[in-house]
Amino acid sequence: MPRLSAITPSGPAHLGNYLGAIRRWAREGRPGDLYFVSDLHGMTTSYHPQRLRHRSRELLALLVAAGIEPDQIFVQSDLLPQLGPLTWVLECTCSFGEAARMTQFKEKSAARELAETPVRVGLFTYPVLMAADILLQGADEVPVGDDQAQHVELARSLARRFNTTFGDALVVPRAVTPPAAARVKDLSDPTRKMAKSTPDAAGVLFVMDEPDLLRRKVKRAVTDSFDRLEYHPDEQPGLANLLEIVAACTGKPAREVADAFGSYGELKDTVADLVIEELRPIRERTGELLADPPELDRIRRQGAERATERGADRLSTVLRLAGVG
Repeated sequence: MPRLSAITPSGPAHLGNYLGAIRRWAREGRPGDLYFVSDLHGMTTSYHPQRLRHRSRELLALLVAAGIEPDQIFVQSDLLPQLGPLTWVLECTCSFGEAARMTQFKEKSAARELAETPVRVGLFTYPVLMAADILLQGADEVPVGDDQAQHVELARSLARRFNTTFGDALVVPRAVTPPAAARVKDLSDPTRKMAKSTPDAAGVLFVMDEPDLLRRKVKRAVTDSFDRLEYHPDEQPGLANLLEIVAACTGKPAREVADAFGSYGELKDTVADLVIEELRPIRERTGELLADPPELDRIRRQGAERATERGADRLSTVLRLAGVG
């Protein structure tokens, strides 16, 4: 059974996405594992259609450029003919209370109400769509962080309930903790994670940034006034963030990395050099794929066909058991 992971095109991919997930998928993925661009999840809040389409293609190209096998990659919206009916069946299996208990919905909807921004129904129901993503492909393991574990638990509950009520058709997945990975912080504000959707991109190192821009951003990274090159994440989060980037790029422990530098300037130069060289082949190959639309379209089409084939029998069985197929 496959392990399933996804990335949402809520913004351009950044260094944290690459080091923390994409590079690991390419290096440590198993045959049969599946990776997809979750563009439908990017519609739960206000978005620009053309930007969503562009970012989805860019992420698809980036996953291929990183070395993930193309036959393991697909774009979520290409499976709409299957995801639509399965999501509806699961919504009719899910109770209102279960959906309302999702912590992410409560937090995000509260923030939008505070900002007087409409809360979309899609934000409320998207955990059921996420369950459909998982259950359609028969994934038995879903690597997630703490913020998504509750959603995988919902998928487990819905799969068990459907199987018990209508008959066995769905694999009951389980959340697994991914291997420890780099948690890259925003260079301008090291108290928060580097994020795709951050309004101020000054502290975000995007994978597709040109080398000169990457270097300028690193040079402006916040450190501190201690003038002490030691690894103390609580006392010196900015410095620790830079050391962790070096550690992630070199494979050395962050505490050992600190001993190699005599000044903040020297450290920033090294961080810039390492990041530029780490991202260079990915950026260049991604650019090549984006510049060759027929090839990228072929990869996307084949990925969609394979994902559709994997889910076809399962969806047919679900619909038949549910009385609508």
